[in-house]
Amino acid sequence: MKKSILFILAFVLMSVYEAGAADITKADVDNSIKKSGLKHPYLYFDENDKPAILERIKTDPEIRDIMNRLTARANMLLHMPVDRVIPVQGRNTRAGWTEYDTDGKYENHYTSNRDNAVLLAFVYQMTGDKKYAGKAFEFADVFCDLPSWTMRPHEFPVIYSRIMPWNVPDDQVNFSFDHYNGDSGRLMAAVYDWLYPALDTAQRDRIRGALLEKVITRVRGNYEYHWWATAYRCNWCGVCNSGIGLAGLALLTENPQLTDVVSESFNRINKMLNELGVDGGWQEGGGYWNYGVHTSAFFADALKRLTGSKLNLFENEKLKNNPVTFPVYISVPGKGSLNFEDSGGGRLGSTWFINKLAAETNNGMAAWYRNEFFSEGQDMFDIIWPRSSVKPEPPAKSSIHFRTIDWWVLRNNFTDESKMLIAGKAGMNDDPHHGHLDIGQFIVYQGGDYFITDIGSGSYDEKYFDDARWNYPQASSIGHNIVFVNGEKQLPGKMRKQPWNYEIGGKVLKFSSSDKLDYVLMDPSKAYPGVELKSWRRHVTFEKPAVAVIVDEVESAPGSEIEVRFHPGVTSELKGNYVLLTGNKGKMALIPVSDQQFTFREGRHACQPVNATRSFFWVNYFGTIINTKKENSVIATIILPVNDDNEARRIAASVKKTYSSTGSFTLSFTKGRKEFRYIFRNTNEGLLLEGIR
Repeated sequence: MKKSILFILAFVLMSVYEAGAADITKADVDNSIKKSGLKHPYLYFDENDKPAILERIKTDPEIRDIMNRLTARANMLLHMPVDRVIPVQGRNTRAGWTEYDTDGKYENHYTSNRDNAVLLAFVYQMTGDKKYAGKAFEFADVFCDLPSWTMRPHEFPVIYSRIMPWNVPDDQVNFSFDHYNGDSGRLMAAVYDWLYPALDTAQRDRIRGALLEKVITRVRGNYEYHWWATAYRCNWCGVCNSGIGLAGLALLTENPQLTDVVSESFNRINKMLNELGVDGGWQEGGGYWNYGVHTSAFFADALKRLTGSKLNLFENEKLKNNPVTFPVYISVPGKGSLNFEDSGGGRLGSTWFINKLAAETNNGMAAWYRNEFFSEGQDMFDIIWPRSSVKPEPPAKSSIHFRTIDWWVLRNNFTDESKMLIAGKAGMNDDPHHGHLDIGQFIVYQGGDYFITDIGSGSYDEKYFDDARWNYPQASSIGHNIVFVNGEKQLPGKMRKQPWNYEIGGKVLKFSSSDKLDYVLMDPSKAYPGVELKSWRRHVTFEKPAVAVIVDEVESAPGSEIEVRFHPGVTSELKGNYVLLTGNKGKMALIPVSDQQFTFREGRHACQPVNATRSFFWVNYFGTIINTKKENSVIATIILPVNDDNEARRIAASVKKTYSSTGSFTLSFTKGRKEFRYIFRNTNEGLLLEGIR
């Protein structure tokens, strides 16, 4: 009985490790890896795995084409001279004041030598031909000769004044390790692992020494001096810790004591994954979800392999339950993804990364996403991590509310760009790293165009990550589709060297979705100082397939100016009582509705990056302007497709609005022969959508 109890306890403890619910120790790693039996290669595959990989190359046309392309490039690199002269790195690379800041020579020297070494090392492993190993070492040797693998934008003179993200102390003075180090540690660990059988002792020590000097010893025992080490809501945490952990794993044959950095990487990446939302949302945005999670997947895979699945980050509940929910639902047909925050708006993930997530989590939506949104793979890791055998399953619902970060997406389907999509966000203003002051905003997309757009990220110039960030239209509230009272702007929850204010932001009060109607109610009031704008509730109603009704309830002092601001991603024409929006494949009408007189006002943001090579540009916007006569104002906005200006005019002329004695509000209009009617009932908290007719 006693043995049974101990067995059960051991099983429970191991399950905790696999689920990522508790920290592990160096001893846990030591006990989980048979270090005496390690023989390179072993990080992502070993000699026992290679026959299956080679069989895939032989029999799978997609994999065969990838290998043929990689081999062709490797053959070219065999004849490429290796330049051992290190170019001058600029001193103000984010500003571009000198030729060294702008010529790109140092960055090209850095990345090309490293990446060429990786490719040639992989081809050596697949072919067994040592000529590829010899050339790979030439490139690796040059890369190892760099004094540092940290890049200038992240060294003290540039990054010191940066506002550090959540869970990071203000007193940061050490910037000797950045995400470039993390990437390079990860990639050079693979080079060491794959080239090991072909190198002599001095050559091995050349790469090993660089991994120790430029990756491991910069951090080992000094985690508290690196800001990213505890920035668990920041992509850097995954990137940097993955690189350190993989360097430690790769060097276990010579330095078995490095299991301490392996346990640190496990624990810190696990804590980053724990910050994924309950629905998989990531506050920094899609691009940084991809960077942080995909780099972590390399370490997770290697550690899982070496411990026989005893230490498995893929079992982290947040990741396992929603491996691709975020990239799938913020995808935009024909356009990539939502570009909220600094995320860029590109397609999220890569073929091999999504393959890996599908296989490790047995997630049908990941397999579906891989097949529907990506073409054939082109990377060596498509060979190592091929398409999974998981049965593809499309998303069960079309719209979503990411509850932890309070983003939301309303859509008809995932793949037809001709169908309208509306998305927006509330949430807290507590991400000074990549966040924007955009609480309450929304976008409208259809037919390949953002009719109402997020203007995207600002230039990553010398000042964009300082307190000055909040003056850039891209990060400031002025550049978003929100409400202003007397020009009052939203506040950040964090300024440099100032205490955090975790109360600044907004929230989604209600979300509902059906095949016919989606509805969101947000309260962004606490994103503002509360001087001019006393309260604001925004209702977004999406009657499918293509009618959006936005209702803003704004409380302010009588005589205030309220502006409901919009940034068009297409041509806009102000017509008096409506705006005609013209895209590449269609038109929309934007029709304000209010019981108070309104006008339109056009404006534009002056944008000049702090960078010598980037030109000045304008960003256009327009606003619905009301000079209030009362404390509580209701401004509705109808947005819907139209065939032409004549139809837009007819719809605007058909608008009716009624207000009951109880404060309820009904809005109706006619499009063609159909009447649309929206009924908002007054409650103690404010209006609430009661129904449509």
